[in-house]
Amino acid sequence: MEKERLEFFRRLLNAKLEELLTGAGKAVVEMSESKEEGFPDPTDRASLETDRNFLLRVKDRERKLIVKIREALKRIDDGTYGVCEICGEEISEKRLEARPVTTSCIKCKEEEEAQEKQKIRK
Repeated sequence: MEKERLEFFRRLLNAKLEELLTGAGKAVVEMSESKEEGFPDPTDRASLETDRNFLLRVKDRERKLIVKIREALKRIDDGTYGVCEICGEEISEKRLEARPVTTSCIKCKEEEEAQEKQKIRK
């Protein structure tokens, strides 16, 4: 892949990483500042717990994405970014633009998903 395109993806990944880390910091501050003591009504308390659990699930997914972004940045540094880990072929730039953290080409990903569907059906 050309150096300019690698730098484009590096900037894209770094921007997303910064956005996620900023959001995580805000969530921690908001959760630590929330006043949970003032809910004598069990319904209000249950609603708060549901909202908090949802937020925690979202933040967990974001944490996993942060790990994938950091791994993608390492692949840029070591020269393996944009190469399918399964077949070794180059991943199309369209796919990388849609999912910059991907490690597999579209063909290998489709095969992987087809195999997963077969396992579910059995």
